[in-house]
Amino acid sequence: MNQKLLDILACPVTKGSLIYDQEKQELFSTSARLAYPIRDNIPVMMAEEARQLTLEEVEQLKKSHPS
Repeated sequence: MNQKLLDILACPVTKGSLIYDQEKQELFSTSARLAYPIRDNIPVMMAEEARQLTLEEVEQLKKSHPS
């Protein structure tokens, strides 16, 4: 994932920042509790395509990526 693209992408629901997970190929929005998929190196930034994050996932992300 291109760093310049990551720098300008924001959660379409909250307009907040995103956390990139290269292994899972997802962009996480802790504020919206959503994980947006990346397919063929293209972020799919639609809430209806995102999966809901569990509370445990959100807490882990906040610990590993403090704002």
